[in-house]
Amino acid sequence: MDLWSRLFTREDSSKEVAKERLRLVLIQDRASLSARTLEALKGDLLKVISEYLEIDDRGFQVDVARDHNALALVANIPILRVKRTL
Repeated sequence: MDLWSRLFTREDSSKEVAKERLRLVLIQDRASLSARTLEALKGDLLKVISEYLEIDDRGFQVDVARDHNALALVANIPILRVKRTL
């Protein structure tokens, strides 16, 4: 059934694109980070983590949350497998 849904659903629907843009605007507003800085941070994290773990980058999310007066960096990193280390 998963293959069926992949074939006949649009992954990049305008609703999902708008939802992601709004999420990024809210994150930027909460943390006072530019969208460019947040995307650069996400890219750097993805690059470093990928050296040690094979991850599903489609599910990789980085958010900034505010708890009272503190900011927290929250990452959701779907791990597919651990890479062998030398």
